[in-house]
Amino acid sequence: MAGLCQRWDTPSVFGDLALIGFVLVQVLDGVLTYLGVRIWGPGIEANPLISSAMTAAGTGIGLASAKVTAVALGIVLHLRRTHMLVVLLTAVYLVVAIVPWTALFLTL
Repeated sequence: MAGLCQRWDTPSVFGDLALIGFVLVQVLDGVLTYLGVRIWGPGIEANPLISSAMTAAGTGIGLASAKVTAVALGIVLHLRRTHMLVVLLTAVYLVVAIVPWTALFLTL
């Protein structure tokens, strides 16, 4: 676990690619979530924080603010050079967000 939070000594291409991957996954999750909510309604969103944000501010603004916050926090991790943590978070988002949305859309 300590290796995930270990700071790299210098900036790296690996870290830059990790951040780009993280941002792309966040954008993809945002698009898939928006489409899912438009097709199946707001009850389809399983994350209570995102669901609450969309209920309070509207689907677009609530979802966009959550994704902008996630990207901003990912950038903070990148600037702190904790690149392995950014990679782990990207992988987690792929497994718990992108794969389920993709599976759901493939059933259409």
